[in-house]
Amino acid sequence: MNGCSMTADSLRPVGGKRNEGQTGQSGHDFRKMFEEAIRVITLMVEMRDCHTAGHQQRVAQLAAALGEELGLSNDRISRIHMAGLLHDIGKIVVPIEILGKPGRLNEIESAIIRTHPRVGYEMLIQIDFAAPIADPVLQHHERLDGSGYPAGLGGEEILPEAKILGVADVVEAMCSHRPYRPALGVDRALMEIEAQKGILYDNDVVDACLTAFRDRGFTFQAQPGMIRPQAEERLLASAKSGTTAHIAAR
Repeated sequence: MNGCSMTADSLRPVGGKRNEGQTGQSGHDFRKMFEEAIRVITLMVEMRDCHTAGHQQRVAQLAAALGEELGLSNDRISRIHMAGLLHDIGKIVVPIEILGKPGRLNEIESAIIRTHPRVGYEMLIQIDFAAPIADPVLQHHERLDGSGYPAGLGGEEILPEAKILGVADVVEAMCSHRPYRPALGVDRALMEIEAQKGILYDNDVVDACLTAFRDRGFTFQAQPGMIRPQAEERLLASAKSGTTAHIAAR
């Protein structure tokens, strides 16, 4: 037998057959590497736009909390959390000038920003284990009444995970500063989703969000750019009314 030949035995780890403990450790290490890779990707997106730093992480926090409130399984909550971390990955192709524009977007700019859910989907669908994540990312801007994008889906056409992401995305965005408006605060955000309950946002998801904040005391962790509590009353009094499309995340 020459030096280049291999047998089945030669491919086994030193010390014999891999035991269950080693297999479990390998799975744990892989998951940890996967989660770290997701965080790096998230940072890559947010480093392009300092105005939304931390947005994806906070959306993931709230989306997971809503999943728990709705009694979803741990696996589904984990997938929703992961989708939250990646929901804006498609914005990596959107010009910085559009992401950071201080005023309203024009028609062309709006069309460009509306491509980000599909771009994110096309990126994630290339990864086999990300398939359950790609669809909610694609649909997170869809709305119950069909007024959302990119496909104008409505009602039961929208995945439950996407309905959760949509509410978490809107609430976090309204609580944070944006180039085109100041932070509006938690109370204003909850008022918005409550007013649009059953119209734009799923009834059960809205109820879960209201419960999470008002009864469970949910707060965002590590919230750079979030409104300070003492300033919330002043901003609520001065903020002009507007549609969710304008005050929520682009």
